[in-house]
Amino acid sequence: MVIPGGSGYIGRHITQHFSTKGWEVVVLSRDEDKSLDDARSVWWDGVNLDTWAEELDGANVVVNLAGRTVNCRYNKKNRQQIYDSREFSTQVIGEAIARARRPPSVWFNASSATLYRHALDRPMDEATGEVDPVVPGKPRDKWEFSVDVVNRWEAALFDAATPDTRRIAMRLSMVFGPGRGGVFEAFRNIARLGLGGTQGPGTQYVSWLHVDDFLRMLDWCIERDNLEGGINMCAPNPIPNREFLKALRDACGAKLGLPAARWMLEIGAFFMRTETELLLKSRRVIPGRLLESGFEFDHPTWPEAIQSIEQSWASR
Repeated sequence: MVIPGGSGYIGRHITQHFSTKGWEVVVLSRDEDKSLDDARSVWWDGVNLDTWAEELDGANVVVNLAGRTVNCRYNKKNRQQIYDSREFSTQVIGEAIARARRPPSVWFNASSATLYRHALDRPMDEATGEVDPVVPGKPRDKWEFSVDVVNRWEAALFDAATPDTRRIAMRLSMVFGPGRGGVFEAFRNIARLGLGGTQGPGTQYVSWLHVDDFLRMLDWCIERDNLEGGINMCAPNPIPNREFLKALRDACGAKLGLPAARWMLEIGAFFMRTETELLLKSRRVIPGRLLESGFEFDHPTWPEAIQSIEQSWASR
């Protein structure tokens, strides 16, 4: 297994999961001195073909996680870096696979569930979900920018000339699990400080996923040749922000949770160098194709999932 951009939180979990099962894992990283316990690290720049491409020739699976974080202000410079880091890395992986004598059988490419419209009325799955109508390359606001990023990201994946490699766009929600550096740690710290109250109206839906179910999804998709294209990778029960944060506070033992109105979030986001779009867009997304294929979740509901994660965190 080759994991471009695999040195982060999700990449570390994938590496540990598959190396424990006996897989050889290679992480492509910009950091030449990156030391990994369960994988071999190979340098790449995410843009140009180089000796790293030899790792894909004969590999079974590629899981591309490369891309600049979207947890930043959407100014002109950052927007361009977000676009380029996703498109260029995906395109060059496609070129490497196209040149391989023994191309990988499966190519997973990161994507995002933010592709679907702001939805309060009904769930969005792959068949019936409505994508925001964004003019390609000309997003008018910050929400449209996020959708445009995903559209261009997935286009780079599916435009690649790799007929012998099955391609899956992982339309991920937030992935929660124990361990340093993940989104759970950030939410837990906020809750423990008494700031984990309702954000904005509190009616916007949160799509989420337990990291253990995410790893099982990878196993499931590798084993099933009929699964390809865009696949929603999220739990089957998205939950309103108000209920999401209450369950988080309960699990973390936080008795107080101060609410934050939209204007307060805008001020906080400015000083934290991020955007409120990440908190206020209603992502009511469900994993229609995985459910139809027979996938069963170990952690289908948020209150149980967050209790499980908190227990694992405390035991560590």
